[in-house]
Amino acid sequence: MTSAPRIAPSLLSADFACLGEEVKALTQAGADLVHFDVMDGHFVPNITVGPGVLKALKPLTPLPFDVHLMITPVDPHIDAFIDAGADIITVHPESTLHLQRTLSHIRARGAKAGIALTPAQDPAFLRWILDDVDMVLVMTVNPGFGGQAFLHTQLAKIITIKDLIGARPIDIEVDGGITPETAPLVREAGANVLVAGTSIFKTKNYTGNINALREA
Repeated sequence: MTSAPRIAPSLLSADFACLGEEVKALTQAGADLVHFDVMDGHFVPNITVGPGVLKALKPLTPLPFDVHLMITPVDPHIDAFIDAGADIITVHPESTLHLQRTLSHIRARGAKAGIALTPAQDPAFLRWILDDVDMVLVMTVNPGFGGQAFLHTQLAKIITIKDLIGARPIDIEVDGGITPETAPLVREAGANVLVAGTSIFKTKNYTGNINALREA
């Protein structure tokens, strides 16, 4: 793969006391998307942000808002996040009873639809739903907290998903333990969107940290 990956900094690792300034800094640093990890304390053991935060931040950047909903049930909350400015909504298949209906609704509302797979999930079911999907998110850690170690077992899953997608214009996003050391591995496997929190926010040199991932 010769084209540079798109980098989506995860605000989960940002300074929550000044999220507006953080989003502006990421925009100036060359990020491609802003990634929101939305957690409800039920689907995962953590609680983060709601649609009100997206709405407040949306006027501060032209970057697309990439929203990963780790909440259950997910369907009652999708419209609120789209109304708040979400450009991409990614859901977990186990967070809804009727996945195809959920994905179709997201698209009907004008957002892109994504599916997230946790480390233990088999991607085989994707072949029945790929025509309703714009992005597949492979979790290379267990969802819920930032700063976890990259699970190398997921590289084979990315390769499998790339084969299932074939010529379809579907992004493969990877989230969890992405660093300049692991970025080349997921790129080689087929990912083209990299979510990173700790490795970007570890210092205030966001431009350098983003470029280190993109160039790795």
